[in-house]
Amino acid sequence: MYIIHNGLIVTEEGIVDDQAIVTEGSYIHSIIPATQMKEYPEAKLINAQGGYVTPGFIDIHSDYIETIASPRPTSMMDFNISLREAEKILVNNGITTMFHSLSLHKEDVFTQNPMRTPENVQQMVEMIHETSDELHLIRHRLHARFEIDHTFGVDQLIDNIEQNKVHLLSFMDHTPGQGQYRNLQKYYENLRGYRGATYDEVQTIILEKQTAETISFKDIQRITKLATEKQIAVASHDDDNIEKLHLVRSFGTTISEFPITLEVAREAKKLGLYTIVGAPNVLLGKSHSGNLSAIEAIEQGCADILCSDYYPVALLHAVFHLHEKYGYDLHDMFQMVTINPAKAVKMDHEIGSIKEGKKADLLIIEKMNDGYPMLTTTMVDGVIITETNYRI
Repeated sequence: MYIIHNGLIVTEEGIVDDQAIVTEGSYIHSIIPATQMKEYPEAKLINAQGGYVTPGFIDIHSDYIETIASPRPTSMMDFNISLREAEKILVNNGITTMFHSLSLHKEDVFTQNPMRTPENVQQMVEMIHETSDELHLIRHRLHARFEIDHTFGVDQLIDNIEQNKVHLLSFMDHTPGQGQYRNLQKYYENLRGYRGATYDEVQTIILEKQTAETISFKDIQRITKLATEKQIAVASHDDDNIEKLHLVRSFGTTISEFPITLEVAREAKKLGLYTIVGAPNVLLGKSHSGNLSAIEAIEQGCADILCSDYYPVALLHAVFHLHEKYGYDLHDMFQMVTINPAKAVKMDHEIGSIKEGKKADLLIIEKMNDGYPMLTTTMVDGVIITETNYRI
């Protein structure tokens, strides 16, 4: 049993002081007035040193594991090492539940990342699935990102869903001229940056992509129906017009990832969809693809969730950046990395907030003398995973 005291506790309702959190086993036993701590003489005390005590962060969209597994286009690391080393990094950035976003592609024209071949993706799917039966630091889940031109991958996706290996499903369409790459000039610049493609090569790729066969609406409906029957949340990706938004909503989609324009983000909110924006977008002050600014979406009340996307460090710093630079309520910003994503993926009964009976996934975040937020303690399932002490 632990008691975390002398901190500012971030609950669903607000940020409270003069309270303490009692944990027992894997769960939060109670939240008590600090004056009642003496009633638990056997408990080990954890002094939060006046820092924020928050739920562990829940990241429902991040392909960071791909970078760890394949740091260079010609380098493929051992998958067991990759997953175990990745979770060390994630837990030290406050991420206690990670939805590893693996891309199910026919072809990755940008990075040529070997981690995106069907064979390697499936190997990583199996490893993520097996972590719950092995020693691990954080809670691992799979976000299957299915590219709609991956026509021969449908059976594999369905098989993974039926075997309970998928925990979040999204459909992606990266056809140039719409969605994330509706701006063909930006598409050209990205290809030039990733692989040094010439203008003629880009034109050939655009034509091939625009004429490629895709899975049918019937296939999407069938896959979505199977997922929703298994209580798996389904997301759309890079929604760029309202008609598309209504279409995917009719299939059972409940999440809109990275809406391209403010108009679409507003409509997503009206339809009751959870909207996701990237924490790196917040720190950069803009979208790296030239689309909707995350800060603008938050300002207009059109964003519910922050994800790390490709940079795990961004979650913690985006929360404080939004509060300190832009004046947004700190409590509300914490909700975007805790209870809101938990609700979106239907795990809020178990994680996402500091409440009696929920998993004891807890962080202590202190501020250094220069105001820099530092994560000093991470607890997952009631076990202290990391403690950090700075020195001069």
